Amino acid sequence: MHDPQPWFAAKRYGLGAGRPITWQGWVLVGGYLAIIALVGWLNHQSDSRVRTIGFALFAAATATFVWLVYKRTAGGWRWRWGKRD
Repeated sequence: MHDPQPWFAAKRYGLGAGRPITWQGWVLVGGYLAIIALVGWLNHQSDSRVRTIGFALFAAATATFVWLVYKRTAGGWRWRWGKRD
């Protein structure tokens, strides 16, 4: 099976991903920030249904973002201790 190219560098210390290392990673981060801005705008609307839709969009976008970053991080997510790893 072909391993896809990583979009994010692994963190040097701790668990998770570091900064984007490809244009796809930067587009993913930019798209997520745009969705968060939209959710912020929806949250300022007076209609409670629109605010509920905004919260659902926030939850779905965050879950998708974290899953994609997890799948596309070089070396995967694991605890790292700096130069020892």
